[in-house]
Amino acid sequence: MIHSQNSTFGRKVSINISAVIVNYNAGDFLQNSIDSLVRYSDKIQIIVVDNNSSDQSLDSVLLNPRVKLIHNYENLGFSVACNIGTRVAHGDYLLYLNPDCEFQPEALHRLLKVIQADPEVGMVGGLILNSDGTEQAGARRAIPTPWRSLVRAFGLVKLSRRWPRLFFDFHLHKQPLPSKPIEVEAISGACMLVRREALAQVGLWDEGYFLHCEDLDWCMRFGQSGWKILFVPDAIVNHAKGISSAGRPVFVEWHKHKGMVRFYRKFFKHQYPFGLMGLVWLGVWIRFAAIALALTAKRIIILKVQND
Repeated sequence: MIHSQNSTFGRKVSINISAVIVNYNAGDFLQNSIDSLVRYSDKIQIIVVDNNSSDQSLDSVLLNPRVKLIHNYENLGFSVACNIGTRVAHGDYLLYLNPDCEFQPEALHRLLKVIQADPEVGMVGGLILNSDGTEQAGARRAIPTPWRSLVRAFGLVKLSRRWPRLFFDFHLHKQPLPSKPIEVEAISGACMLVRREALAQVGLWDEGYFLHCEDLDWCMRFGQSGWKILFVPDAIVNHAKGISSAGRPVFVEWHKHKGMVRFYRKFFKHQYPFGLMGLVWLGVWIRFAAIALALTAKRIIILKVQND
């Protein structure tokens, strides 16, 4: 068990989990997220790394002695902020949690129990739910290889009924919910509980990603290093997805698609023919252009309606 000095009482207290929360304009959701951790245990080390928020999300944090606040004077991106928090974390297990995520009762306890039960497990994640109670895509998934991405982009997933291995859909949330923890290739960066020993071997988050795909990168590296990644269906987490990025959708989509290209180039450049990779990269940027145009048109319509 890792120990940390409690400056208030001048004695050492046991800390098993260090929670790293990267905040950017999350509003009241940040405090809800922190509250769900404190309800589990007052011994969790809570680290909030703020990427220069302009809202009032930090007001309650500033007065909370339970929280170590690290304030960045510019938005450094998710990966950089995670690494900043990691460097001051003391726990045997590190929890990476989005500020708009909130644990349901016993969920964190369940994640900790599962990861402690098998020393070969390097990372676990729970069942992440949307605001309407549906399962969120990304909580359990396969790695979106270039081929799998093409299959999904061209609607070939429907052929998986006849050729399931060839036309496999990397999104697993449409499959029946398993009755027990299962090994998967990737979980969501919105909620990851990581073994320190595994992190020490795999390394920190890749700071070449600003926003999106960094979690896939990390899962890929954990798998390559021989660590198991488990999805725990009875550890339920509520996620109000997109709260921090709602005001800049095109900016978010740009970094999401830029991250996709980095991910494919990093892990698959030498495994696929140049022509196929070129097709994948072209598809990524065509997709970004289409989404950006749609978002811009929507914005123009909203502004026009407001001004009329």
